[in-house]
Amino acid sequence: MRYWKKAVLFYLGGMAYMLLEFAWRGRSDGSMFLLGGACFLLVGGKVAAWVRLPLALRLLAGAAVITALELLTGLLVNRSYAVWDYRQMPFQFMGQICLSYSLLWIPVSFGAMLLHDRVSRLLDSRK
Repeated sequence: MRYWKKAVLFYLGGMAYMLLEFAWRGRSDGSMFLLGGACFLLVGGKVAAWVRLPLALRLLAGAAVITALELLTGLLVNRSYAVWDYRQMPFQFMGQICLSYSLLWIPVSFGAMLLHDRVSRLLDSRK
């Protein structure tokens, strides 16, 4: 994938992630742009390409990737800047991730896979 295409997809994923946060919590943080871009490239591009796996497993894998990246971002950024805190949520880990949001990433993964595919095709058609 050419650099410009990855950059466009990263930007789109970062903005989409921040818009989801604004819609859900009424606020976001710049670190969420970076997290969203990385999640979009990995889930929409890499995980979606595992076509031998049933869709349900790809969606679970997408949710696992997003949760893992959220944990990593939480440990590197959030513990210093307190962007979010899940300590009051049930089934949370270190206040950085929780089961309810991990489950929410399943339909988000589906949307990311669809959007990534459509935008990739559009960008490829404009060569």
